[in-house]
Amino acid sequence: MNERPPERTPDERRTVRVSKYLSKHLRHQPERIGLTLDEGGWVEIDTLIAAATAHGFRFTRQELDHVVATNDKRRFAIDGTRIRASQGHSIEVELGLPPATPPPYLYHGTVARSLDAIRTEGLRPMNRHDVHLSADRETATRVGARRGRPVVLAVDSGAMHRDGHVFHVSANGVWLTQAVPPEYLRFPESRHGTQ
Repeated sequence: MNERPPERTPDERRTVRVSKYLSKHLRHQPERIGLTLDEGGWVEIDTLIAAATAHGFRFTRQELDHVVATNDKRRFAIDGTRIRASQGHSIEVELGLPPATPPPYLYHGTVARSLDAIRTEGLRPMNRHDVHLSADRETATRVGARRGRPVVLAVDSGAMHRDGHVFHVSANGVWLTQAVPPEYLRFPESRHGTQ
C-alpha cells in the first residue's frame, strides 16, 4: 500500500520554492540573474536578494535564513554576509575542502535502469564536479528514490583511499570523489535479475 506524503502547508511550499531557487542560482545558473560567484562559490546575501528581486522572485533575508536553517540536507552555508551552496555545483567552483579519510564503505543511491552503465563505467560525476556518496544506506536510499525505485550500491571507499583516490567531505556531510571505478562497487543481489 502506497501512502501519499502529507500535504505541504503554504509556508512549507514557499520554503521549498525559495530553496529550489537558491539551488538553481547558487549551483547551476548564477548568470541567469546576473550573479557572479567568487572562486569558492560565495556571493553576498544582499547581492543575491537584490538580483532575485530584479528578476521577479522576491524573498526576504528572514526567509533565506529559514531555508538555510531548516533544510534537512544543509544544502547552503552562510559565512557572515555571504552564502553558497555546500556542494552539487555544475559550474566551476573551488570549495576548498581538504582531503579526508573516508569510512570503509560509503553508499550511492541510483535506479535499476542505470546499473548496466555503472557496471561498465563505474560512477561518474555526470554534470557535476564530483560523484556524491552518502555515509549511510538510508540517505543513499532517499537520493535514489528521487528518480524511481532506489537501488543502493556500496562503495569500497577504504580500498579506494588506500589505492590513492582522494575524498572530500562537504559541510553537509556529503562525501565527494572524482569517480568510482566499477571494481570498487558492490551491487545488490537480485532474485529477479533486475538489479
